Amino acid sequence: MSKKSIVILAAIIALCNKVYSQEINNKPISKTPNVVIILMDDMGYGDLAVTGALNFQTPHIDKLANEGMRFTDFLVGQPVCTASRAALLTGCYPNRIGLYGAVMPHSPIGLNPEEFNMARMLKSKGYKTAMIGKWHLGDAKQLMPMQQGFDEYYGLPYSNDMWLVGYDGKIHPEDPIKGKYKDLPLPLIEGNETVQVMHSLKDEEQLTTLYTERAVNYIEKSDGKPFFLYLAHSMPHVPLAVSDKFKGKSKQGLYGDVMMEVDWSIGEMMKALKKKGIEENTLVIFTSDNGPWLKYGNHAGSGGGFREGKMTVYEGGSRVPCLMRWKGTIPAGIICNQLTSTIDIYPTLANIVGAKLPDHKIDGVDIISLLRGDMSSSPRKYFYYFYNKNDLKAVRRDNWKLVLPCKNQLTYDELPRGKDAFPGKTTEKDITLALYDLANDVGERYDVKEQYPEIVEELQKVAEAARTEFGDDLTGRKGNGDMRPPGKAEWK
Repeated sequence: MSKKSIVILAAIIALCNKVYSQEINNKPISKTPNVVIILMDDMGYGDLAVTGALNFQTPHIDKLANEGMRFTDFLVGQPVCTASRAALLTGCYPNRIGLYGAVMPHSPIGLNPEEFNMARMLKSKGYKTAMIGKWHLGDAKQLMPMQQGFDEYYGLPYSNDMWLVGYDGKIHPEDPIKGKYKDLPLPLIEGNETVQVMHSLKDEEQLTTLYTERAVNYIEKSDGKPFFLYLAHSMPHVPLAVSDKFKGKSKQGLYGDVMMEVDWSIGEMMKALKKKGIEENTLVIFTSDNGPWLKYGNHAGSGGGFREGKMTVYEGGSRVPCLMRWKGTIPAGIICNQLTSTIDIYPTLANIVGAKLPDHKIDGVDIISLLRGDMSSSPRKYFYYFYNKNDLKAVRRDNWKLVLPCKNQLTYDELPRGKDAFPGKTTEKDITLALYDLANDVGERYDVKEQYPEIVEELQKVAEAARTEFGDDLTGRKGNGDMRPPGKAEWK
């Protein structure tokens, strides 16, 4: 092909892309798309083939990315189970609504039923709502999904490790969690009632299949009325469990097997949407609640080169994969590098369906401009990295991240990690003020505060604004913003 022909071909391709982009951006958005949110548990940024996973393939998830938009700078509300899930469903930093950490079985707190959460918001626009999988926002009946705006529920009330036996199938009363809760089996709940008690890891091997079958059935029985399906997989949280269909199938051991089964699950759901003829009117969102729980070594996932993991505010704990597919509305094969978060999903959905935002304060921003392919827009300017009850540990603007001083920060980097379901030990260390340029240093290894004092000064002001609004336990500050209590329950 001649040089002139190559130039002409390139011009034609550019013109076609421009026309396609304009068609997408000018196309009216359906006000009643079905919404499917798939939330993984402890899946790291590097745990998909499309983000660099090795020794196993995730073709169905990769197809989701190729047919939709992949977000590369997508942050969770807090890098731990309960807090992250609360943020997703409310559009709020979890400390705003009184939640943090991971609530244990028979916790006296959970998601407040007074919150106008995502399920309630979508129901207000005529949606049917269903939740399948791990809830972990309070296991008292009054705090469970059926009392929080969901029409149907099937799944576990908390993490799959909160049961009466250890990860190797033996009773371990000396384990701090298993000892305290050793008389609590793992209940599989339908509606408000326990339909099965899981006593062993063998029982858990069917979880991914059970969730998938329920999800597919829910899609198949949809009657034309818009629906919201929230599928929160228990995997790949430890203890890892996989069905015989995928046991031994990967070259990365049990973790790879689990991810291959999860990929199968996504494929089954996408086939169901296509068979039902509703894939073009369904927004599918795939993400994780936090980064990998690295102390479990080969039973944990990969942070994809980011620093640390779950329970830390470094990018390995806070940055997760996110894929969004809405055929014909979200441009296919687009990569979004803008700063975004799980808390942004709520207001974006509210815009799409034409729902009124709650009267109370939320922290998410509408990212519909990004979904329509406008990569020049920057809906989110700042992000606050909170952890524990109300510790402000870092703030962010664009690629600049200021890590704030704190004592006793958990780290996985100082000691060897575990192996084959047994955890390694973690330690803690004091953190000093540090500035990271994530555009050039995604691993957060090189402190550049001395080179960029003006950025430090700017981000210190951002931190002060956060403290004024939320307070900050690290500095003893009390906030004056809209801080609300969690839901409360009494156990008899």
